[in-house]
This record gives sequence, structure tokens and C-alpha cells, in this order.
Amino acid sequence: MVFQGQHILSIDQLDKEAVERIIQVADEMTPYATRVKCCNILDGAILANLFFEPSTRTRISFGTAFNLLGGHVRETVGMTTSSLSKGESLYDTARVTANYADVVAMRHPEIGSVAEFARGSNVPVINGGDGPNEHPTQALLDLYTIYNELEALGKDKGTIKIAMIGDLKNGRTVHSLTRLLSLFPNIQFTFISPQALAMPDKVLTACDNAGLNYSISEDFHYGLKGQDVIYLTRVQEERFTTQEEANLYRGKYCLNQSLYKQHCDKNTIIMHPLPRDSRPEANELSDDMNDNPNLAIFRQTHYGVKVRMALFALVLGVEDKLTQFEKPMNWYSPRHS
Repeated sequence: MVFQGQHILSIDQLDKEAVERIIQVADEMTPYATRVKCCNILDGAILANLFFEPSTRTRISFGTAFNLLGGHVRETVGMTTSSLSKGESLYDTARVTANYADVVAMRHPEIGSVAEFARGSNVPVINGGDGPNEHPTQALLDLYTIYNELEALGKDKGTIKIAMIGDLKNGRTVHSLTRLLSLFPNIQFTFISPQALAMPDKVLTACDNAGLNYSISEDFHYGLKGQDVIYLTRVQEERFTTQEEANLYRGKYCLNQSLYKQHCDKNTIIMHPLPRDSRPEANELSDDMNDNPNLAIFRQTHYGVKVRMALFALVLGVEDKLTQFEKPMNWYSPRHS
């Protein structure tokens, strides 16, 4: 895949070779992401960070990644603060934004919205999440996390057993990650959810087409056993018609340290795309897991910056020039990892 000038809208665009290239470039971002060195290769470039749906990690991560490469960030947050609230089309918004920016990161609550926007943009557009559909950069950072965590534990990356647990119907992160992992052989999935929140058929079809093994169950404890990775996700209450309907499923699957010790293998990696719902009635990932060394949720956020730095470098065509624009750090910064 030639990345320069391309939109990154869906996992379906990527083959195994492209994913491996992204991972390679993400590794090269380590000295900049950890604040060992500065890199200003994107000095003068502008990112339009357009987030029409609530976000903390993804929005800040995109902005941080661009800033760490020397670029500048302009943001629109929320539908009501943009001209979309006045009836402007996504196409018109894209045509205008492309005059102001060199690359766009976008989140929108409607399926296919980012792709619609991209059709009007002559600068690269990166999908930061389109409703319950896809979240390709999250999937890439999740894969990067899995590889780094397995390597740190001395585990084989050739065969990975992963359980995805929670709202699999509406969780765009598990949709994209499953499809991404389907590019690689010897992945074994366990999908744990209430029947009404099961993984969509189109995602299961991707597994079938790749010849991958998977099992489906509602049994939480069964899903914890024998896994290399446990990937929890919250009930996506914003996707339900009513709060009452969402409340039927909140708190159904709650992992705490006691259950981890009882059912998980030693060194099972725990992941979550965040935010985790820490309210007592939900609490799908208990705070008592915070001291568990295999809880990778905060390392995921660090890896996300590196992956998004890699994507910016690739779509703007500067991935092979990084060291020409690096310099020592001028200020004190605590270790970032």
C-alpha cells in the first residue's frame, strides 16, 4: 500500500504488509513519544481535529501525535460548535476544511460519515470513529499493544488467544480489532456477550473467510479461561434508544482482582479501549485491578500516540526523514510509557 496522500478510513484498506509497515514506523517514533528527543518534521503543517462526538483519549492523542512531530492543531469539538448545526453538508465542510489543513482526523456519530466527508477532501482524512461502525486507529494501537505486551512477557506472538467481552454489537473498537486480527493466522477468538449484544455477522464473516477459529458464549467465567488477552468493552449506552434499555446490560460482566486470580491464566493481559465505566452499577473493570502488572489499559494510550504519529508520517510522506529533523529535548520531562 502506498500511504502518501491516502485516507485511512477502514481496516479493510489494510493488508498484512501495510499493518507491519505501520508497526515498524510506530517503533521508530519511540524517542519522540517518550520525550527523549524532539522532532519537528511537520513544522508548519496543520491538523484539523474534527470531533463531532465526545472523546478524550482519541482527540488528545491525535493532537499530541501531531504536535510531537512539530505540527500545529486546530480543533472543532461537538456538533453545535460547527456549521453542521446550520445544515452544512459533510461534503461542503470537507471542501472548506481542506483549504485550511494538511490532514484531518475526524469522529462522527453516524456510520459512513467519515468516508462521506473524505469524498469532499483532497487532503488525507483519518477515521477517529464513525458511530458503531469502525475505529481503525484504535485497532492498530490495540494490535501494537498486544505485540508489545506479549514480547515483554516472553510469549509467542505467533498464536494468540483473545477473549472479547461486553457490548460487542455496538463496540466499534472490537469490530475493527477483530477484522484487523483476521489478517494474521493462528488467532483464536472467544466472543462473550449477552445474546442481544453479540458480535455482528459481518465481523464473524471476516473470521470465517480468514479460516479463524472462534467460539461464542454468554458465560463470563468461561471467557476468562485460557486466554492470552482479555479485551473488555463497556456497554455503549449512547447507542441505545433509551437509558433503561442500556441499563439492562450494565454490570453484567465485571472483572476484579479476585476473579482474575480465580479464572485467568498467569500473565493474562487485560485491555480496554477506555473509557471504562467506573460507576458502581457498571464497573466492568474494577479499580482493584489498577496494581495488576498485566493491566495494559494505560500503556494502550501511550502506544496510541506512537501509532498515530506513524500514520501522520506515512500519509504525509515523511516517514523516512525523521532523524534529519530530530534534536535533543530542551526541558525536563518525566518518563512517558
